[in-house]
Amino acid sequence: MILAIIRMKVFPEKHKELSQTIASLAVSIRSDNGCRRCDFCRNVENENDLLLLEEWDTEENLKRHMRSERFKVLRGAANLLKEPFEILFHTVFQPEGLEDG
Repeated sequence: MILAIIRMKVFPEKHKELSQTIASLAVSIRSDNGCRRCDFCRNVENENDLLLLEEWDTEENLKRHMRSERFKVLRGAANLLKEPFEILFHTVFQPEGLEDG
């Protein structure tokens, strides 16, 4: 599984606009082939620090998503940010014997 973490710092006056855009995108991303999870979150200490957390079953499906129109919309929303968004990718594995935990 691949975990993609997209960190965004939005201008306070653009918070509502970006939040509505990302929340709508998250709903549609969840229906993409290979998407296991897509959650939109905010930092409880600073509501203008936002995260989009995505889990993908394969690198191929993640790459397909990153070439999609939905991802282009996400990139287009960058003009609402105080600074460029940051994307981190992590490969996650399930150690043997922990499946039932």
